[in-house]
Amino acid sequence: MDNPIIDKLQQRFDANAAAGMDDIFQFNFSDADDYYLVVKDGSLDVQQGEHDDPSVTLAMTTDTLKGVMNGEINGMTAFMTGKLKATGNVMLATKLTSLFPNR
Repeated sequence: MDNPIIDKLQQRFDANAAAGMDDIFQFNFSDADDYYLVVKDGSLDVQQGEHDDPSVTLAMTTDTLKGVMNGEINGMTAFMTGKLKATGNVMLATKLTSLFPNR
């Protein structure tokens, strides 16, 4: 993968937080290739491209995702100010920080 933020998410993945989940997180980046994350029963599979039926789709820049994941940007603030757009099961987006804790 040639996307450092996606690589970092893979390293930070918390399998315990993903127990019992079966969801697809679609990331549409305005400044990079799109990726989707398949989170299923404690496992993570990262694919480049677009999934045809994601649970939630998040549109943003890679810098916005990096800021949200490292705690510099509040996810809700990013959403309210239009830096982050979410469609589908928007509540799933709130699980990102527990699935990928900043350690």
